[in-house]
Amino acid sequence: MTGKHKEQAAPPVRAVRAGSFEHALVLETARVTEGAALAASRWVGMGDKNAVDQAGTEAMRELLSSLDIRGRVVIGEGEMDEAPMLYIGEELGRGQYEVDIAVDPVEGTSVTAKGLPNGLAVIALSERGGLMHAPDCYMDKLVVPPPAAGRVHLDWPVEANLAAIAQSLERGVEDLLVTILDRERHADLIRRVRAAGARVKLIGDGDVVASLAVGVRGTGVHALMGSGGAPEGVLSAAAMKCLGAEIQGRFIAEDDAMRARFAQMGVNEHKVYKTDELAPGNQIVFSATGITYGELLNGVRRFGGGARTHTLVMGYATRVVRFIDTVHLEDDSARVIIRV
Repeated sequence: MTGKHKEQAAPPVRAVRAGSFEHALVLETARVTEGAALAASRWVGMGDKNAVDQAGTEAMRELLSSLDIRGRVVIGEGEMDEAPMLYIGEELGRGQYEVDIAVDPVEGTSVTAKGLPNGLAVIALSERGGLMHAPDCYMDKLVVPPPAAGRVHLDWPVEANLAAIAQSLERGVEDLLVTILDRERHADLIRRVRAAGARVKLIGDGDVVASLAVGVRGTGVHALMGSGGAPEGVLSAAAMKCLGAEIQGRFIAEDDAMRARFAQMGVNEHKVYKTDELAPGNQIVFSATGITYGELLNGVRRFGGGARTHTLVMGYATRVVRFIDTVHLEDDSARVIIRV
């Protein structure tokens, strides 16, 4: 149209191709983490972290193999000679959708074995090349909620990032709660966060669920800082991309052998990698199911002949975020009164 009445352009919409695996697999991916959580839950509080991990891994592998995928594990339980299943490079399924897979069948094996909060079963799927194949090393991380995305930088002083996060959330620094792994290496970081006026939440394990808590409003957590596992950083990036939040990370080379590994994989130890570099995919599905209770997800709750699970599953291209509360009747004779 011409003159005063011009047609207003429609807002951009993410294109989702016909046959997008997100449409086909988002709920099936939730079924995978639910199965892993149910299997691992049998070992909650039993004190055996290896049994917890084995149960979750075996269940996750079996369910992944049943999906309509041709999957390749890029983040897994270790290299082929270190892990009997879900190892890096393992191929799963004989279906039509070619996907890369990042898994942590039980994030927090120790906390799950002890019956402590925030045990989680986690998976992310993308089209081929959509998830970075990260070395198994430490990564320095900064995770912030959606309003602060693009307004912080890992190279900035802690105090500057806290001020930027507070401004983006329209509150004072003293209103912020920052999650940090409780490690000796973080002593100076903890001191500086507290000196700036923010509060600190120390955790023993589980920085994927800690990242999720940052990306979802209502948990009372406003940032994650400090170093943790690089593979967990890629999983967190997949989730942050779906949520519109942000993770920044720098890979840490502790010795020359790791630097050689970086060179082999094309990783730059001096570069700050951002969300879209850690999870560059245009199609991403992320799912997490609680094994033990946490502030974001309920753990598996068992009753006679069945159990109840709580799952967060998201699709990037399809722009969906679902919290799924599921009752599983595992025994044919199970009877349960469904309650809220």
